[in-house]
Amino acid sequence: MSNRVHERSMEMDGEGSTKMKMKTKVLELPKKIKKILDNLWKVGKDDPRRVKHALKVGVSLTLVSLLYLMEPLFKGIGNSAIWAVMTVVVVLEFSVGATLCKGLNRGLGTLIAGSLAFFIEFVVNDSGKVFRAVFIGASVFIVGALITYLRFIPYIKKNYDYGMLIFLLTFNLITVSSYRVDTVIKIAHERFYTIAMGVGICLLMSLLVFPIWSGEDLHKSTAAKLQGLSSSIEACVNEYFEEEEKENETSDLSEDTIYNGYKTVLDSKSTDEALAMYASWEPRHTRHCHRYPWKHYVKVGSVLRQFGYTVVALHGCLKTEIQTPRPLRGLFKDPCVRLAGEICKVLSELAASIRNRRHCSPEILSDSLQVALQDLNIAIKSQPKLFLGSDQNGSVSQGNSGRHTTNVSQNINKATNDAASQQSGTRLDPNTGTPRGERMSRFGPNVSFSRLRADTLERRSAAATSERKILRQQLSMIVVMTSLEFSEALPFAAFASILVEMVARLDNVIEEVEELGTIACFKEYDNSVDKKDVEVRVEKPSDLVVGIE
Repeated sequence: MSNRVHERSMEMDGEGSTKMKMKTKVLELPKKIKKILDNLWKVGKDDPRRVKHALKVGVSLTLVSLLYLMEPLFKGIGNSAIWAVMTVVVVLEFSVGATLCKGLNRGLGTLIAGSLAFFIEFVVNDSGKVFRAVFIGASVFIVGALITYLRFIPYIKKNYDYGMLIFLLTFNLITVSSYRVDTVIKIAHERFYTIAMGVGICLLMSLLVFPIWSGEDLHKSTAAKLQGLSSSIEACVNEYFEEEEKENETSDLSEDTIYNGYKTVLDSKSTDEALAMYASWEPRHTRHCHRYPWKHYVKVGSVLRQFGYTVVALHGCLKTEIQTPRPLRGLFKDPCVRLAGEICKVLSELAASIRNRRHCSPEILSDSLQVALQDLNIAIKSQPKLFLGSDQNGSVSQGNSGRHTTNVSQNINKATNDAASQQSGTRLDPNTGTPRGERMSRFGPNVSFSRLRADTLERRSAAATSERKILRQQLSMIVVMTSLEFSEALPFAAFASILVEMVARLDNVIEEVEELGTIACFKEYDNSVDKKDVEVRVEKPSDLVVGIE
């Protein structure tokens, strides 16, 4: 009876817990729905072009669906209309360049494959069935092996891989199907027409309705990366020389500014390469430049990544376990802040030059940058005890260690001399060094001389060991204090050296940007018009959507 009652109570508890879980899930459902809606809103808010692209895809699919929905169009095309729908789904990409790349690859691949299949059908049309089967099999083997091998070539892999894949698929479908189906040529014609309709609709929607240019995205992202690095450096230096610790909310906001500034640069390699490739398919950007140097933007991005590693190292100085005390940092605040300000000024000028498509200011590397470097060097040299005190302490400790070593060696030599004299039957006087073997009889005939020698050596060895321990503790304390003083100055030395390294790498960035301006035919710098551009701050760049299959 008790077992039944216990089982019944367990069942009731299980049902109660299940009901509680269900109730909790029902109560959490509105929160989950709200979270999903917030994420959807954030995606569109970050880049409103995504909403436009979604609407363009919807309109394009509606247009190609008319081939099925309208009776006259369906009678003229038939079931092949589904290929137009598939083409719109596959080809229509976010940017004009990506759509042109995939659309032309698909159209040309289908056209060339169909033409080659028609040629093979024309050759074997009047031949026997066996010869026709052998010829088709050999053609499929040769074309399949050749196209697959060509896809490994880097240039073809990068630009025409999708077209080669469509060519291989279409060629095999038409060639192999023609052996059993007599109307395959007609079907191929219909499919080609519907694919051409789909590609045409995609190109019209992409080029004429809210066009999104990959080249423009690459251009803006390059300027934004320069400005992001400038913001990161400025935030790092300001946080490093803060007089007091910041609150958590303020610190988190500063961390986001620093991290987002260089993260966009370090993660941009694949995005830059894809945008540059798609931009090369787009119409010419300017009449003054025959072929716009989109690939050079990739070089600029590579140099910026090399520069961005120094910003990461600078950010790491804020996170080290051993930090230089804030009063000590204040001794070098002014030259460091001025040096970082000059670096940020140069990066902002480079960003403005790219954004406005003009050359940099002739005074981009002003004398203020050199003066700030010299002031930092003078400030460091003005505190020799801070950075050289470890050497001085080290010499002192070495001197103490030398005296300790001398004393220990003297004691060891004494013990050695005593042992040697005792082995020869005489004992030396510790003061005069004269033999005193005649005094041995004073201890009596029953006294063991070996016992006396052993006791003497043991006492002296114990005294030397205790002296070593005391001196070793003193030396270890000196070393610890010296290392602590030096470790407090070492983080700032790393911070200052990274700032100097930034100045060294800044020349490479300026050189690449100037070369880009020369190749892209940027306009000349006008001081009266472009002076205010240096002070302009660019907002955080929105995430770019790149279509990569």
